[in-house]
Amino acid sequence: MNRLECLFSIHNLSFSYRSTRVLEKINVELHRGKFYGLIGGNGSGKSTLLELLMATLQPDSGTINYKGRALHLYSRQELASSLALVPQHFSMDFEYSVREVVLMGRHPHIPRFSPPAPHDLEAVDTAMATMDINHLRNRPVIALSGGELQRVVMARALAQETEVLILDEATSNLDIQHTIAIMKVIQKRVIERGLTVIAAIHDLNLAAAFCDECLVLKEKNIYANAPVKEIFTPELLRDVFAVDAQIEYSTKRGHPKIQFTYQ
Repeated sequence: MNRLECLFSIHNLSFSYRSTRVLEKINVELHRGKFYGLIGGNGSGKSTLLELLMATLQPDSGTINYKGRALHLYSRQELASSLALVPQHFSMDFEYSVREVVLMGRHPHIPRFSPPAPHDLEAVDTAMATMDINHLRNRPVIALSGGELQRVVMARALAQETEVLILDEATSNLDIQHTIAIMKVIQKRVIERGLTVIAAIHDLNLAAAFCDECLVLKEKNIYANAPVKEIFTPELLRDVFAVDAQIEYSTKRGHPKIQFTYQ
């Protein structure tokens, strides 16, 4: 497995909602086997960029190539086999059980009109155990709390077994215990399996602790793109987020820790 392989190549990407420009001439490459954090202020275009990478939105101009091929040329089936999304908000009106929802992550891999294979069922069981939701397996998803439902959606994405996992502030509804547990699981899969993760994260210390690199969005463009040890500086935090902070570094892993100044 070549972890330096370029998965996404984005060139001069621009996007508008009606007459409002959201992203302007984005140029970036994203490589296999890295944990990318996508950070920026509210309205900076993080969710929009993720939707463009999922091909649920089409750019006004510019190109997105996935593995050397234009993203829009892939079928929905091909994309579902390669890309998994965990959105910030998820709702379902029908009374599917937790296990049924997680099994939906296997649908791209199951031939039409065929039952799930043993590996499909194993992937579902493993994902539910990983997300600590086995005890919820028969409960209707409409009866879950917001945090429980978010763990179900994460389990569905893990069961999908894609090479790219896209997270849109996917831990924002979770308590700190489950947030850290999920980030550790994802980080382990990046290291051991070469998973590529692109995650919009609002908690800057979470991004600093778990991501390899961060893309910083500001004023419709990429303000910075570098390893986390280079990204988090007092100057960047002041320019992008209008906050004052001091940066400390962990003696164990060398990742930055942000100490905000409250005055």
